[in-house]
Amino acid sequence: MTAVNDPARQIDKERVALGSVAASGFMALTKLIVGVLTGSLGILAEAAHSLLDLGATLITYGAVRVSDRPPDREHPYGHAKIESISALAETALLFFTAVWIAYEAAHRLLAPGAAVTITWWALGIMVLSIAIDFFRARALRAAAIATSSQALEADALHFSSDMLSAAVVLAGLGLVRAGWPPGDAAAALGVSVFIALAGWRLGRRTVDTLIDTAPEGVAEEIRRIAAATAGIAAVDRVRVRPAGAKLFVDLDVAVSRTQALEQADAVRQALVARIAQKRPDADCAVHIRPVALDEERIADRVRLVAERRSFNVSRVTVHQGPAGPLVTLSLEVDGRRTLGEAHADASALEDAIRAELGRDIEVETHIEAAIVEEADVSELSGTELSALQRLVDQVARERPAIHDVHRLRARKAQGGLFVTLHCRFAPELRLEAVHAMVDEFQNALRDRLPAAHLPPARRVIVHAEPLRRAGELSAR
Repeated sequence: MTAVNDPARQIDKERVALGSVAASGFMALTKLIVGVLTGSLGILAEAAHSLLDLGATLITYGAVRVSDRPPDREHPYGHAKIESISALAETALLFFTAVWIAYEAAHRLLAPGAAVTITWWALGIMVLSIAIDFFRARALRAAAIATSSQALEADALHFSSDMLSAAVVLAGLGLVRAGWPPGDAAAALGVSVFIALAGWRLGRRTVDTLIDTAPEGVAEEIRRIAAATAGIAAVDRVRVRPAGAKLFVDLDVAVSRTQALEQADAVRQALVARIAQKRPDADCAVHIRPVALDEERIADRVRLVAERRSFNVSRVTVHQGPAGPLVTLSLEVDGRRTLGEAHADASALEDAIRAELGRDIEVETHIEAAIVEEADVSELSGTELSALQRLVDQVARERPAIHDVHRLRARKAQGGLFVTLHCRFAPELRLEAVHAMVDEFQNALRDRLPAAHLPPARRVIVHAEPLRRAGELSAR
């Protein structure tokens, strides 16, 4: 779909609107002259209709020049509804003209006497009018569909009604020629009916747009797309309103409260992308509401409670026993805080977990000192780094399950070393077994650093990865 603010699209709209102005002006002047010369009320009614169209097309031209302006501070949804206001003004003019023509036709029918002169060029003007209206209506309708322009659609409707009403006037002139003088006034009444019907159809659509009536079936389509999107637990509300070529969509959806903020945003982006595939004209605003789901795991709920209170927890384990669940977890607390402060944090977290899961649940919290950012950190010397590498290789060789030790990093800070490294294990090993071996590897490195004439360890972290290929072993 063409972008709403595409310059080429705007040029096309303005070119078609200017063509309508020229056609309306030509036909209005021609019909007026012929109507005066022949005395035909039907042709004069058509001249009035064309003069009305001339004013309407001028309004349309002004509207399309404004409607595609980008949003600004005063108009955050853009300026597209100026076309609806233009169409509403045209609707009012249509009804005014229909009433005037009907009044004059009724007056002639009730008080006959006005002579109507039938000439070949009067008939020719009406045939030419039908031809021009046909081609202009087709061009305007195509442009209106391509650009979703209500103003151009209104112009297309005007030219279509002009074509039909001109045919009625021709029929009325034919009746006069056949010897029934009231035929011209009767034709004028027919023109007024066509104009009124066109105004009714245009006015109804325009009012629907101005009062934000949702296009039929679109809200249900958007709801089905949202309900079928992974991660959406429920669709609370769908609101849709058209504005020019844009369809503004407001969605309220529910997602699991255990999802991280990044996960919830990924769900939102996926939903917007799916709607854009089906409705390229949609501008979506998605509002997310976190909800508790029946299938939430206890461990997820514990982490959610901790996250709400800005606690950093890890190693959450749930044991099911005869007396109820037992939850054990590690709580990281700034190592510079006192034991009393850390214990108060742990107690507050345990109370919050019981409030969430029930008072009969048992909670055991292990407090760990979190390492804060060090201001004075330095690199190891070449000799120290070589000694550390030899120690790591030696400890790894003593453990046959450990392979491919790589990405060794070490920094010195006040109080000791920060060491991180990666190693690989057979991918079929159970995670709990790997975790136990990683703990034992870290402890062995920590214990043997002083013997290698290296500073003591502040922290040793070993990252476990699976072997890249089955049976892959690195050389020791």
